[in-house]
Amino acid sequence: MTASLPLTLAILEDAGADILMEALGSLGCEYHIEPQRPARSLRWSRVKPEPCPCSVPPEVWAAGEHELLLLLEPEEFLRGVFQLTQICGPACSVPWISPESPTCLHLAVIGLDAYLWSHQPNAQEMQQPESPGVARAVAAVGWPEVEEALVLLQLWANLDVLLVASWQELSQHVCAFTKALAQRPFKQFQQSGTFSFCTAGRWVAGERVTKDGTGLRGAWWRQIRQFNRVSPAVADAVVTAFPSPRLLQQAYLACSTDQERLALLADLPVKVDEGARPRRVGPDLSRRICLFLTSTNPDLLLDLSS
Repeated sequence: MTASLPLTLAILEDAGADILMEALGSLGCEYHIEPQRPARSLRWSRVKPEPCPCSVPPEVWAAGEHELLLLLEPEEFLRGVFQLTQICGPACSVPWISPESPTCLHLAVIGLDAYLWSHQPNAQEMQQPESPGVARAVAAVGWPEVEEALVLLQLWANLDVLLVASWQELSQHVCAFTKALAQRPFKQFQQSGTFSFCTAGRWVAGERVTKDGTGLRGAWWRQIRQFNRVSPAVADAVVTAFPSPRLLQQAYLACSTDQERLALLADLPVKVDEGARPRRVGPDLSRRICLFLTSTNPDLLLDLSS
């Protein structure tokens, strides 16, 4: 992994933190404990690998990214929800966010649903005059207010909140995010090309294709091989007769009937070992290749035996 995770000691003091440590260890991610603020948080920092993979230019690693996951207790999160939905308007400062910090913040709350169910206030508790006003109001916060706050946080601060039921679920999210962050430079570089699905002039399972067209015949041969039940000898027969798909399409256009098109490749001889029975491409593969190159129906089933 090419991501580093500094963790706060406060996270490790939680009873479920060993699940997170075990998950990060199995991922092979580098993590360490350091005093950092805020407490109960972990921070992602991508680390440039040494040596840097030759497939990705060094400048791709130049832009550093810092992502911070802040783990909140349900009660602490609900206080922020109350502040956001009842006390302040859009002009107020969003809880948990420091405007001068360049870090991209994410929030996580474990067990919020269970907390809300176990802390539903009854009418008598809500009417007690000695209860602190804010504490009583926070106790009355439910899922409608939480859902409103989630929308406000997303709209006002582009802040996403992860609500999970257990440390196991949180660990799965942290591992998935860590893996995605580590792979981001490779994917960004790959998608920056003319064709994001094709890496550096390699077509069809790594066939090298140069600018002058060298390798196109090999790519065409590999494409024929991708059909079900096609041996190298059969692919050789098709490519020898029609060295490119364009030539085969022109041959199909020259046919006068659909039946002639479907059977165009059927009688092509296939090279076999000495003494073996003569073989030919056959009507089934001829039909499949014809439909592959001429049909405009995306739902058409090419292989009748599948």
